[in-house]
Amino acid sequence: MTQQPINPDITSDDKLWALLSYLIPIIGVILLFIEDKKKRPFVRYNAVHAVSLLIVQVALSILLVGVCTFIFYLIYMIYLGIKSYQGEYMTVPVITDFVKKQGWVS
Repeated sequence: MTQQPINPDITSDDKLWALLSYLIPIIGVILLFIEDKKKRPFVRYNAVHAVSLLIVQVALSILLVGVCTFIFYLIYMIYLGIKSYQGEYMTVPVITDFVKKQGWVS
C-alpha cells in the first residue's frame, strides 16, 4: 500500500465523505449515485474503493467462513478512513489496479 501526494483541491467535505464511505460502505454506494459528489475525484476514488473492498470482504467471508477476515476488514477500513480523512489517496494493491483498469477512477 502506497500513498499518493496530497491534493490541495480536496475540501474538508470531500475528506468527511471519504471517511464515511469507508466506515459505512453503503454511504459509498449512495455517493456514487449523487451527481455532485461523484464528480469530485477524491470522493469518487474513495467511494469506489470502499465498495470494492466490501465486495471482496463479503466474498472472502463466504469462502473462508471466518470471523478473522471480518476483523481484518474492519481494522483495514478504519485505517483507510483515517488516511482518507487526512487527504491522502491510498493505493490498495489489487483493488486500485482493478478499478483503474475498469475506468471507474482515474
